[in-house]
Amino acid sequence: MVLRQLLTTAVGALLGLSCATTTAYAQASSPAGCSALPSHSALKAALDKATAEEKSGLNNHMWATLVDRDGVVCAVAFSGVNRAAQWPGSRVISAQKAGTANAFGLDASSNSDGSGQAGGLALSTANLYSAVQPGGSLFGLQFSNPVDPALAFGGPYTGYGSAKDPLTGHRVGGVNVFGGGLGLYAAGRRMVGGLGVSGDTSCADHHIAWRIRNHLRLDHLLGVGGISGDTGRPDNIVYDIVGGTSKGGFGHPQCLNTGDAATLPVVQ
Repeated sequence: MVLRQLLTTAVGALLGLSCATTTAYAQASSPAGCSALPSHSALKAALDKATAEEKSGLNNHMWATLVDRDGVVCAVAFSGVNRAAQWPGSRVISAQKAGTANAFGLDASSNSDGSGQAGGLALSTANLYSAVQPGGSLFGLQFSNPVDPALAFGGPYTGYGSAKDPLTGHRVGGVNVFGGGLGLYAAGRRMVGGLGVSGDTSCADHHIAWRIRNHLRLDHLLGVGGISGDTGRPDNIVYDIVGGTSKGGFGHPQCLNTGDAATLPVVQ
């Protein structure tokens, strides 16, 4: 009798711990910061418009993901007739890009006590390509913050790209270091998250992400620091790789049918 009571108490404690852990995880993953970002339908509309506008690269259909400032996925969408009209692997890549752009971007709130960036600092995932190569200033960055595969590839698969995509409300993780990820800046140059786009060449991904951000009116970056050398496009992709080396250290290779980055809309 005593043994049964001890076992019952132990099992009850374990179940209680499991429930508490599950509750804590759910609370940590709640997309509270998503209220500052566009809805799934707004993302979908902006993605469809941007994909129709941009014909560089392979002219493929695309995946797009929004994350809030905590890196929590707020929306995942695709262009095309269904979720098989794009590269399936690009769904998770788009989430990685969104998380990366958010994780390595700053606004003016970073500046205090003599440290930080007075105007903020916007880095697109395209800006990271050369820096993470052997000998680069950020070598190894791409191996940090690994993707959580259980979240990245969990079902139900029929929900992929819908308003109920299984990624929504979770931090998928991952660092991506080629074009397609941009920080999101609301009015007042306040950083509110990241956007990731994937499904074509990395150069086309950058162009389409840029157009989506512009359509969503989350490109209030005028005055925010960047490395592009273009004040109207501070986190634009840079093509300065000659002989395998980036002149500025943050360059990106050109791609098949590369578009003209200087024609992308200037930021607000």
